[in-house]
Amino acid sequence: KEWSDMKELSVCIGSCCHERGSYNVIQAFTHLIEDFDLHNKIDFKAAFCMKQCSSGAVGVMFDGERYSVAPQEAEEFFKNTVLPNVK
Repeated sequence: KEWSDMKELSVCIGSCCHERGSYNVIQAFTHLIEDFDLHNKIDFKAAFCMKQCSSGAVGVMFDGERYSVAPQEAEEFFKNTVLPNVK
């Protein structure tokens, strides 16, 4: 795959998001990327503040769009938002 074909997925690891479970969101996304063999389709990284602090959940950016994802919603978010856009 060309680099430009990759979708960017990032999770905020700033202090607010860290307290809200960013580590668990990262773990969930990491496992799902592996399960669906998407290493060559998703550029997954950590990021600092995405200005989602007031949302009450973890800041996530996918393909230029900002989302707030609670750790317990990470798998559902990935399957409903990320997967359909990288297959």
